[in-house]
Amino acid sequence: MQVRLIALTAPQIDIEGQSLTAEGLMAYCARVSSPHQESTDYEKLLAYCIAHKHWSIFEMADMTVEIVTSRAISPQILRHKSFQFQEFSQRYAQAQAIEHYTPRRQDMKNRQNSLDDLPPETVAWFDEAQERVAMESMALYEEALEKGIAKECARALLPLATQTKLYMKGSIRSWIHYLEVRTDPSTQKEHREIADGIMAIFVKQFPVTASALGWS
Repeated sequence: MQVRLIALTAPQIDIEGQSLTAEGLMAYCARVSSPHQESTDYEKLLAYCIAHKHWSIFEMADMTVEIVTSRAISPQILRHKSFQFQEFSQRYAQAQAIEHYTPRRQDMKNRQNSLDDLPPETVAWFDEAQERVAMESMALYEEALEKGIAKECARALLPLATQTKLYMKGSIRSWIHYLEVRTDPSTQKEHREIADGIMAIFVKQFPVTASALGWS
């Protein structure tokens, strides 16, 4: 799993001689009807908007991140319809790697949960099984390509753990919702780790908003 910041909204105006940040732009737009639109003090304003659910101002800035994960996790991410996505295409490009997963025990009381308490011999069995699947499926996939079989057909031989890369772009409002949902313990661990990584980026780039949300 890897996440990294790719792009942020870049305002083209200065306030009091300083370049406006993406976070500052949200406050600037929120004050469209105020005589103090160019004020650089906006901590209370953003906190007020969050507290009273005035979410529209958080649609004034966007953030794009790059995510490296597996085909097992990417469908969960793509389910967030308020975002725009571009994903690595196994139809046009050759798959290069298969992700490794640490097994967990199924929680029999909650099908959304898994528990990290499997006996060592079960973990070892699963690790070996993954290695076999990865090696055999990749070997067959590469053989299929060598035989001239189209990538769009050969990909049927690949497991869900096959690595993929996607770009995820959305407004700060969308990111707030995504992070609230996907950092929750009910989210699959591998997806939650992605959300945690994105939250670290969010906190750095939008410190005032993050503080008002109780994230820092």
